[in-house]
Amino acid sequence: MEEDERQKELARLAPHERAELRHHWTLWARRDQLPPPGDWSAWLICAGRGFGKTRAGAEWVREIAKRDPRARIALVGASLAEVRAVMVEGESGILACSPPHRCPAYEPSLRRLTWPNGALATLYSAGEPESLRGPQHSHAWCDEIAKWDMAGERATRAWDNLALGLRLGESPRALATTTPRPVPLLLRLLAAEDTGEVAVTRGTTFDNRPNLPGRFVAAIERQFGGTSFARQELGGELLAEVEGALWSRALLEVCRLAQDAAPPGDPVRVVVGVDPPAGTRGDACGIVVAALMPCGGARVLADASIERASPESWARAVAEAARAWQADRVVAEANQGGAMVASVLRAARRDLPVRLVHARRGKVARAEPVAALYEAGRVRHAALFPALEDQLCGLMSGGRYHGPGRSPDRADALVWALTELMLGPAPRPRISVI
Repeated sequence: MEEDERQKELARLAPHERAELRHHWTLWARRDQLPPPGDWSAWLICAGRGFGKTRAGAEWVREIAKRDPRARIALVGASLAEVRAVMVEGESGILACSPPHRCPAYEPSLRRLTWPNGALATLYSAGEPESLRGPQHSHAWCDEIAKWDMAGERATRAWDNLALGLRLGESPRALATTTPRPVPLLLRLLAAEDTGEVAVTRGTTFDNRPNLPGRFVAAIERQFGGTSFARQELGGELLAEVEGALWSRALLEVCRLAQDAAPPGDPVRVVVGVDPPAGTRGDACGIVVAALMPCGGARVLADASIERASPESWARAVAEAARAWQADRVVAEANQGGAMVASVLRAARRDLPVRLVHARRGKVARAEPVAALYEAGRVRHAALFPALEDQLCGLMSGGRYHGPGRSPDRADALVWALTELMLGPAPRPRISVI
């Protein structure tokens, strides 16, 4: 309808009808936010950030509770804090989507939502798979399954325990919403699409462009456009592994620290690895901060790499990273400039503890023992480092590089830092003077 026609029709509605219209989800939703047809047991929404996955999940739960007083619904997230903050209390969560007269009573201490007609929803953490072993449910909404904790196959065990408890009602069903990452649980669900057991909806951030701030869309396109990170996190694309790569995306996800991981204690040693560029307009200057932890493992703390910078600029960036992370050592490759590298770094900060290293083997050969540390579970990433991880996944056994850019500068800086921490002489622990 044209705008004036639409306003005339809306004016004919009674006040209670106009109030109900706001919460009539099938009217406002895009088709890809509504349940697909078919006799599926699990519906997977695998799409980019901002697609509207949370709203689709909340509205699906709300509709189930509205039509079935006997519904017993499991709400499962990476942690209880995320279930509360996103799925229940968030801007697109269940409480925000519910009309006042059909809003469930929320009891945080009991981890429970109760609708006026008797339908119930219970909150669970995927980090505690055994909590899902006993309870029975008719439906489940599982949010961001690709970021569930994979240590000890926790994510898979949580899903399996939930599935074994979906045995109430005539047609138990689960909805899983997630941004794609190549983790075992998500790969397993996608593989079941051909059987008809799992219905899959795919989408991108830009499918929801009319509901996103224009400034936000412009910013993410400018910042991430053309990167693998954008293809995954915005485009909703499950990135394929490169056969023969030293690192896989699945391995990096396993090595990523959970957001609610317990503090491991103060680092024993902190190192900044540096791969200086050959010129001012060439490759990036790789700057990666890593720490040796009391447990004997390493943690990648930051990627402070800088693109197309003058020697003075990248030296300042190195000095700032060393200051911010209280680094014990800066390890810089000296093949591209020798003593000049040390001079430039010390010009940025006179007392910078610089150690120059000379590469006698190619980048990939140097990276192989570091990749083995990842496979042994001895390295963890403290956050998502998109550009660095793209380069790691492009380093191929046999000496080739199939990643972005001409050279894996960030990856090489990481290799220098972890080689210093993990593959060199045993370090002396820090001694605190009281």
